[in-house]
Amino acid sequence: MKKFITLLILLCFVFKANAQVKLDDFGRIVLNTYLPENIPVPAETKTFLTTKLNQITSNNGMGGSQANPRFIITANVNIGTKDIIAGPPQMIAQNLDVTLFIGDAVTNTIFSNVTLSLKGVGTNENKAFIEAIKTINSNNKEVLSFLEEGKAKIINFYNDECEFTLTDANTLAKQEKFEEAIYNLSLVPQVNKECYNKSSELIAELYQQKMDMDCKSKLSKAKIDWSGKQNLATSEDVLKIITDINPDASCYNEVVNFTKEISMKINQDESDKLKLALKVYNDNLNLEKKRIDAYRDVAVEYAKNRPKEVTYNNIYWR
Repeated sequence: MKKFITLLILLCFVFKANAQVKLDDFGRIVLNTYLPENIPVPAETKTFLTTKLNQITSNNGMGGSQANPRFIITANVNIGTKDIIAGPPQMIAQNLDVTLFIGDAVTNTIFSNVTLSLKGVGTNENKAFIEAIKTINSNNKEVLSFLEEGKAKIINFYNDECEFTLTDANTLAKQEKFEEAIYNLSLVPQVNKECYNKSSELIAELYQQKMDMDCKSKLSKAKIDWSGKQNLATSEDVLKIITDINPDASCYNEVVNFTKEISMKINQDESDKLKLALKVYNDNLNLEKKRIDAYRDVAVEYAKNRPKEVTYNNIYWR
């Protein structure tokens, strides 16, 4: 009996993160690369410029993520003079002014910008564009200053919006939208120490509320199912419902007592079969059940499944 109950207690729930939304995407400032469709450069050049913007953010610890699509880095290109250099082979020297922007895609607000004057030489116009883009250096002092200004504005945004974020999260929790509330709170970057600490404390409270509600709901369903037909098949179905209840939930002792009730209702042979099935399931879970930040996993899961709320179609900063 003790082994049977122990197996059940060990079967706590496991979160699985989507590959495109990771735990470490939360608690930091991220910039998502976006280039408007009508940017006046060839498609190949646009792809190269996108890669360059990704390189700038990644090299400075601000690489974009689907976890938080709100803040973006984008660019506008002004095509300057074009000179023909006699050959052979004939070459084209293209002058460009590329202006980089960091801003808020929700409010359509620019936080910082910098204009880089570039020149590229190639055997055709497209190659000249690409060679010009290649000269953008992610460690350039102007680029670094541009990033720092944008980062500071984002920090100010979270400082200014902190109380609203906390209030909004509490409102969502009252509507039982715990995943959305935890997701929003998880976006507060660690560099905003005061707001981050307040958000973290509230996340813990809301997560406990979520666990308690989840426990009561699943235990209620399990009891209803068990009361209908008490046999091995039903016990297996019931255990599938309750084995992902978090042991920290307030009603978990009730869950343990309920499993005792189940075990007493089935005969010895069936009990042995059930214990074996539970052991195999538990062994599989233990391969991946290292303790992780469950709060952030809720945010990961919400980010993966949430409806797209931010559209960049109207973003074309000059």
